[in-house]
Amino acid sequence: MGRRGYPPEFRRKVLDLLEAGRKVTDLAHDLEISSQTIYTWRRQDRIDRGLEPGLTSSEKAELAVAKRRIAELETELQATRRAIELVREVVPPKGGSRPSR
Repeated sequence: MGRRGYPPEFRRKVLDLLEAGRKVTDLAHDLEISSQTIYTWRRQDRIDRGLEPGLTSSEKAELAVAKRRIAELETELQATRRAIELVREVVPPKGGSRPSR
């Protein structure tokens, strides 16, 4: 399995080198990472600093957590609905043909 990502410290150093005047293509070649990766990091950094519109890193993280939680809840709800269906098949509904005493 491939790399899961680059550490934040590495990203910060790359962005600092960009700010110091290094070219994206040179950095990409020297560090053996894609130019697109560096452009993506630069854009996200500009969003985080409020220089461009978009979701900040912390907002993206919150959104990812919320989406995972929603998926968990939907799975639980589906399981609960299925359990109710199974119970209804086994247990007759109240108010059957016999009157209560």
